[in-house]
Amino acid sequence: MAKGALVGSLAQDLGVNVGGLAPRKLRVVSSAKRQHFTIGADTGNLHVNDRIDREEICGNAPLCVLTVEAVTENPFNVFPVAVQIQDINDNSPYFTRSRIDFKISESALPGASFPLEMAQDPDVGSNTIQNYQLSQNQYFVLSVKESSNGNKYAELVLGEQLDREKQSSHHLILTAVDGGDPVRTGTTQIRVNVTDANDNTPLFSEKLYKVSLSETLPNGSLVLRVQATDKDEGLHAKIAYSFSNIPDSVFKLFTIDPDSGEIRTRWNLDYEMENSFLLDVEATDGGGLSAHCKLQIQILDENDNAPEMTLTPVTSPAPENSLVGTVIALIKVIDQDTAENGKVSCRLEENLPFKIASSSDSYYKLVTDSPLDRERAPEYNITITATDKGSPPLSTQKTILLQISDVNDNAPVFEKPSYSAYVPENNPSGASIFSVKASDRDLDGNARVTYSILRSSIQELPVSSYVSINSQTGALYAQRSFDYEQFRAFELQVRAEDGGSPPLSSNVTVSVFILDRNDNAPRILYPSLGPEGSAVFEMVPRSAEAGYLVTKVVAVDADSGHNAWLSYHVLQATEPALFRLGLHSGEIRTARAFSDRDAVKHRLVALVKDNGQPPLSATVTLSLVFAENFQEALPEMSDRSAESAPQSDLQFYLVLALALVSFLFLLTVTLAIAMRLRRSGELSILRCLNPDIYSKDCPSYPANYCDGTLPYSYNICFPTTSGDNGLNILVTDTQNDTPGKVLCSKNPGKLYLSSNINDPNSQSESLLEVSERSEPLVF
Repeated sequence: MAKGALVGSLAQDLGVNVGGLAPRKLRVVSSAKRQHFTIGADTGNLHVNDRIDREEICGNAPLCVLTVEAVTENPFNVFPVAVQIQDINDNSPYFTRSRIDFKISESALPGASFPLEMAQDPDVGSNTIQNYQLSQNQYFVLSVKESSNGNKYAELVLGEQLDREKQSSHHLILTAVDGGDPVRTGTTQIRVNVTDANDNTPLFSEKLYKVSLSETLPNGSLVLRVQATDKDEGLHAKIAYSFSNIPDSVFKLFTIDPDSGEIRTRWNLDYEMENSFLLDVEATDGGGLSAHCKLQIQILDENDNAPEMTLTPVTSPAPENSLVGTVIALIKVIDQDTAENGKVSCRLEENLPFKIASSSDSYYKLVTDSPLDRERAPEYNITITATDKGSPPLSTQKTILLQISDVNDNAPVFEKPSYSAYVPENNPSGASIFSVKASDRDLDGNARVTYSILRSSIQELPVSSYVSINSQTGALYAQRSFDYEQFRAFELQVRAEDGGSPPLSSNVTVSVFILDRNDNAPRILYPSLGPEGSAVFEMVPRSAEAGYLVTKVVAVDADSGHNAWLSYHVLQATEPALFRLGLHSGEIRTARAFSDRDAVKHRLVALVKDNGQPPLSATVTLSLVFAENFQEALPEMSDRSAESAPQSDLQFYLVLALALVSFLFLLTVTLAIAMRLRRSGELSILRCLNPDIYSKDCPSYPANYCDGTLPYSYNICFPTTSGDNGLNILVTDTQNDTPGKVLCSKNPGKLYLSSNINDPNSQSESLLEVSERSEPLVF
């Protein structure tokens, strides 16, 4: 049949709608080297694809069938298709030899038969050899017979007695005729030489010898030894053995010893190529007479063929979300042996998510047996072993590499379940403070991770105003400078999202802790600071012993940890040995008892220092006055109060005081002279610092106390309430001045001066009216 000729309609035979052929991908699968058939994609018809030679495909087999498989998808099915190849008479009969020589004794009796070479015709059935014809002659006729395997052969039969002296040789033509239409023929020449009389022909012990041989028999193995006898003597009794009338293919397999009659194998036997042979053995004596016998050889099948396996991938690569039962590959297994030797079973290696399912006699399907996971196994080397049931069994292995394609089935995973970031305060804006990292076990776009911060608020502000994130690297950046004293920690949620469709994501909590830096100096809470950092007066009893608690400096630091550890130090003191300051407690205590040689008023500068690097500090100035009661401390406290005035007012008051002091000095000298002239007793006015003339209501201070650079003592009398204004009295500090007496009144705004120093109860007093004003009154 010509290429493209119609063989049949598979779609009709299978009951498949022609319109649904395209999505089902109907196709032919064959393990042959040449694809003899093809299927029309649109019609479903089976057509001839290549030249078909029955003799090449099936040889002399009477029935020639080509088996192919029709495969459909959606769903996957395999349909075996058997195509019978019908023989046509395209081969003529032929003889292996162009001439056949016979030696026939003239004594041969009519009716003697002589086998002729069997003609060869590759065709089968009626197209093979059906008859033989012999050219017209006087002495011979042709007898056509049929062998046990159905092949026809001819024998030359002697019709009349030969006479060598009359005719020593005869030339005949043998014609083989097949049954085709038209008839084809083949010829060979027969030459008959008439020999001298030899009246005894050889005789075989058996007319038919039968033997069975294993196909694995080595070359040169003995098959059989035939034996013939001849009753003649001498040269006529010497027998030579040979094959007669056998095809060339058989002649290549066997050899016969002409002297001994031993038949041995010449080449390897193959049951799958030919499983039986019928040989014609000829025994010829020295006189030219011959006898013939048949040797029937049966080849026994051995398990000498391993299974042949063909793999046809169906799904490659396989998605990792493939359903259980998805067909991965089609497996075809053929074993050329027979019976148990040709029965094959397939198996897989253990611990693979696949199994083999039988599809037909020689087809199997490799299907998934459990879910696939590309992240656990991105590919599989699937080794399929086909083993027959022979003894010993033979097996064949084929390996298929199956790639698993990725689907987005894994969400990004952070390296830690939560993160803690530590950021020093006062960081620059835009600085990188931390980095998170997430990985995705998927591939390509499914594993491309982007980062974002979930919406949340910190102190009513969105978290984006504090921290930003690089969407590609996961680096966190500060959007502003953090202040530990404002807030010390906050949390934010970071999301990692892959690029799959649909995308998968995961979240992680990042706790950001602000680390303290020493950016706050200590702040003194007590004593409360006045102008220029000074504190209020602290009064110390004169009778205080060593270790007496004078006061306590209380300070705090807004920092934390080491930066908030405070230590207290004496920075400056009028008398360093008189007081000590607790290093960590801040307590100011007397180091020893007060003595008369010590000054009444002391100035102490305390330094409070934190433990930061570098350390920050604050100072406070304390004025300490030794007095037994508050009234006694008032003058010294008044002097300090004046000193604590603002710098601008102090300069004004100093200028004014210099002028007034000069004026009062002259006035005092004048008054002193006048008083001395008028009074007989020694009187001294405006002396306030002599203790023996103080009244009980006035505080007493040493007469030699001097604060500042002026040669005057500033003595202060304050009322008991802090809201009343004070009175400053300036008294000359010369030793020759006559002591005076100053009396203090409980009535605010009034001061009594006494002229009698010997009589404290004297009523001779002068009343000075003092107005309530902020400026000091100076005498």
